[in-house]
Amino acid sequence: MYAVHPRVDIGIEYNPKAKEASPLANVRLLDETRSRPAVMVGTSSDRIGTPEGQSFYATVSKDLSRDIGLPIGPYVGIAYGTFEDRARLIGGANISFGRGFSSLLIFDGVHFHPTVSLHRGRHGASLLFVRSKDIGVSYNIRF
Repeated sequence: MYAVHPRVDIGIEYNPKAKEASPLANVRLLDETRSRPAVMVGTSSDRIGTPEGQSFYATVSKDLSRDIGLPIGPYVGIAYGTFEDRARLIGGANISFGRGFSSLLIFDGVHFHPTVSLHRGRHGASLLFVRSKDIGVSYNIRF
């Protein structure tokens, strides 16, 4: 991922199993405030487990740590996937454990995929539990 602007990230995602590279983009349209959620739009590969396709999404998210005292940030949205040629409701939550450790709970509109991640500086590594059963790994670097 490359931050072309504080609100815009672009990159390339490579899936060795599908032998497919696809564009990544994430744009923060609205920053989160004390009373308003953040609004994001973007694109990535289609759902985890699809053999091909691109996904386009819009989400709203809100860090609830100040409101409820727990380090959790839920999100909801809609995604359109080209593999199935349909839109679906998506959602999940990010939970911060501190010291760079976090868990992202992902519902892609079809399956649930919990993850555990460690971020250090520009580097991040994640352990994915695809469909809550198959194990996968992810590595990313930000420029």
